[in-house]
Amino acid sequence: MAQVDASMVKKLRQETGAPMMDCKRALVEADGDWDKAKDALRLKGLQTADKKAARDTSEGMVFSYIHAGGKIGVLLEIDCETDFVARNDEFQQFGHDLCLHLAFAKPRYLSREEVSPEAVEKERAFLLTQVQEQMADKPEEVQQKAVDGRMNKFFEESCFLEQKFIKDDKKTIESVRKDMVAKIGENLVIRRFAVFNVDE
Repeated sequence: MAQVDASMVKKLRQETGAPMMDCKRALVEADGDWDKAKDALRLKGLQTADKKAARDTSEGMVFSYIHAGGKIGVLLEIDCETDFVARNDEFQQFGHDLCLHLAFAKPRYLSREEVSPEAVEKERAFLLTQVQEQMADKPEEVQQKAVDGRMNKFFEESCFLEQKFIKDDKKTIESVRKDMVAKIGENLVIRRFAVFNVDE
């Protein structure tokens, strides 16, 4: 069994934001393996985020960002449970980072639930035509799978919560939100956004 000392616990807490006892327990259970302990804390945090999802979010902030030159502007509303969290530096940084992402990625929708059935049908019909031309020699079920895959790609590119985060492309915006919920211990809801672009 590996020795777990206070400095390891402190470092893990600084990196993850998890409570000290949870950090110690994770290191002990992982037999001192740093990556395993971190993964265990992250998994626990995501489970915690799911439990907190039903909590009321009556506080929050509207964040804004104007890109250099004033050609792109962003407004973003993120709701939380308490005004204490709304004033928290980590929450402020989280909002700022998401505004930068919005200015760069310019999603059209918040989530796939926001995409109208008409828009989904139109995209699906376009992709089906494209796939039928490109894969004419393939069976219909293979073509349908290709269309489904391209529809998922459409949602990943068009829907803010499904986009890859510009600061860490291994995570989606939704997983970054869940990580933040686990870190601060409160439910957070990305409510709405608007991106303004002078050229469009």
